[in-house]
Amino acid sequence: MATAALPNAPSMNEASDKDPFNNNCYGTLVDRQYKKVGLPLLDVNDFNERVIRGYEEGYGEKDLPADLSIARSLIPAGTASLRDFSYISPEIPEYIPENCTGCMDCVTECPDTAILGKVLGEDEWEQKLLAVPEADREMFKAQWSRTKKYYDAGKKKQGVGGMFNIIIDPSKCKGCAECVTVCDDNALKMIPKTDEVMLKARKSHRIFKNIGPSNEKYISGNLLIDMMLKEQTQIYTGGAGSCAGCGEGTALRMLCAATGSKYGEQWGIVAATGCNTVYTSTYPYNPYMVPWTNSLFENAPTYAIGVRMRWDQMGWKDKPLWVVGGDGAMFDIGFQALSRMFASGMNIKVFVLDTQVYSNTGGQASTASFTGQNTKMSVHGKAIFGKQERRKEIAQIAIMHPRTYVAQTTAAHVNHFYKSVIGAMEFDGPAIVCCYTTCQPEHGVADNMAGEQAKLAVDTRAFPLMIYDPRAGDTIKKRLSLMGNPNMKGDWFVHPKTNQEVTFVDFARSEGRFSKHFDQDGKPSETVLMAKQDRLENWHVLQELAGLR
Repeated sequence: MATAALPNAPSMNEASDKDPFNNNCYGTLVDRQYKKVGLPLLDVNDFNERVIRGYEEGYGEKDLPADLSIARSLIPAGTASLRDFSYISPEIPEYIPENCTGCMDCVTECPDTAILGKVLGEDEWEQKLLAVPEADREMFKAQWSRTKKYYDAGKKKQGVGGMFNIIIDPSKCKGCAECVTVCDDNALKMIPKTDEVMLKARKSHRIFKNIGPSNEKYISGNLLIDMMLKEQTQIYTGGAGSCAGCGEGTALRMLCAATGSKYGEQWGIVAATGCNTVYTSTYPYNPYMVPWTNSLFENAPTYAIGVRMRWDQMGWKDKPLWVVGGDGAMFDIGFQALSRMFASGMNIKVFVLDTQVYSNTGGQASTASFTGQNTKMSVHGKAIFGKQERRKEIAQIAIMHPRTYVAQTTAAHVNHFYKSVIGAMEFDGPAIVCCYTTCQPEHGVADNMAGEQAKLAVDTRAFPLMIYDPRAGDTIKKRLSLMGNPNMKGDWFVHPKTNQEVTFVDFARSEGRFSKHFDQDGKPSETVLMAKQDRLENWHVLQELAGLR
């Protein structure tokens, strides 16, 4: 089954700030796109009013008739922006402006596009406040902060300071609290939902949208983390059906932001079947504002070759094409298709959501699974203690292909992530970015801990950061960079406060999937010690390739 967003569809924010159910401008523009590519006319206003409302009110599945768009497995762009998750969690984050430094960590790491940031010059901010209903003006005014980053620096450079604001979209927030976890400034805290709290949150979100986009004079091109302040980066609308705190959701949002910052909506996605295609196309909700399609678990790179060839014929050589899939699709069943795509030399980029498990099938082992991990097909029992095989390293395998850009990164290492993705897009050939993505249910990790676990995976050599760029030289040593890893020349990271080595055993101890490997005194099993040695040997190989050993 293929699920496609409309080509070049405008974002709802560009079309109108009114209720999307009555968004005539948006519907007209999308109708035009359908005519342009020869698809049957899809009245988006009708889709929103009839189909989305039907599902929101609970009668869609049973009462709505089958129609041509369903027959073609089409879902309009950005319909997930109409989805409401405000009923799922008893708590919601509260923003504390006086503590905020404008670091943008919460906006970046939110997996559901539920936290949005904005910066405006103080003079234009004062003008726009006059358009806010007088009864709500003081409430909204109090939610803006004068940070050193935007106000003081802005005043020095622009002559006028930049006012910074963060709001929580109550319809998208699932209450995972990752934003609170990543905020080192105590500028966010979880509070119980009450009628008053939710009314204030909804009003703030509506005013925030109506007040217009950020003033880009205050957004530094050198600070990659500020990317999500730009409206053109908001390609992933939120409203996807992913689990609370999903590590994949954050990675996809950041991928969309990085690509959108340079190409707007002029790019596309071919997705391998998996968790990512389920939570982004649970009919009738689609969070992407770019065209995307999925076919089978194993053939996304092959499918992408066909799309790339057709796009090139049409003169669209400069439009990026991303292949998105999990480790099961890319390490295992789709590995041959991936290898063939690399060998083709075509300008196709691959983004791997590496959870080390087939999350979509309930935790089945993949060749990306760590030694000792408890999964389906490698259950920890009395005779066999979880998976006994070593993890396959897709990065080293990809490096051995002709002229292929390769990166390993995590969404928690924001600058490294963006540099990896931007580098892949700038490379004029095949590229793969393998991203560590925590799967809370399968890893046995709390909803708010995706970022912390990704950092720990890097610190413990479970998942080293790397960038291999063929343009950097004619040897592997010149092409391979391990920048971003702690203690690059040593075996293990040594914690500065405890002066203790941080190893794979510490990583395993922190996750439920390895819980049976520790006795009541916390002593690790032989299997975990074997996994520790495997991770160290893998790190040594990378050090040798990079010329550090």
